Amino acid sequence: MRSLVAAPVLVGAYGAARIMDGFDGSRGPGLAWTVGHLFFLAALVLFVRIFGRLRTMAGGGVTATAGYAAGLAGALALAAQFTIDIVVGFLSADHGAMGPRFEAVKAIPWVEPVVYTVVPLLFYVGMVALVARLAVGRRVPWWSAALVLVQAVLPLVSKDLIPLGAALLLLAFVPLLRLRSEQPVVHAPISR
Repeated sequence: MRSLVAAPVLVGAYGAARIMDGFDGSRGPGLAWTVGHLFFLAALVLFVRIFGRLRTMAGGGVTATAGYAAGLAGALALAAQFTIDIVVGFLSADHGAMGPRFEAVKAIPWVEPVVYTVVPLLFYVGMVALVARLAVGRRVPWWSAALVLVQAVLPLVSKDLIPLGAALLLLAFVPLLRLRSEQPVVHAPISR
């Protein structure tokens, strides 16, 4: 599944664009801001596919379905956040003009927790839950789940660590590449 490679690469490209965007002392608006955000939006589309595939690989069930639902909700929230960021970038002449626009958006009831603070975290919770479920079922090694967890925490330490997190995610996904054509474990009914 090419998505397992492309999604982390796109996240890494977003992280690199974000770092380059900050070279002038501020982030956004401009080409690096817009392109970086488009990279991440493209990654989110691929992650939705990946989450569905991981759920299938894990054989469905409550844990895998909950992980899938959490990941999907988080991906939708992040997509809304990054779309807002792009629009604010296009509407703003400079970095200083972006602040009031962001504040106006965040002043809308429920936008802050749904789009910026709480629901986006479900993207990472879902990803960790799905890979951990595969690790518990011994479909991937334990370190895959550990690397997914580490890459989810790194941006909380510093967003400049996003490219490192993307590299760890790519490494974590390597065992999943061999599972891409396998079917989920399904136990046949006992015939009498």
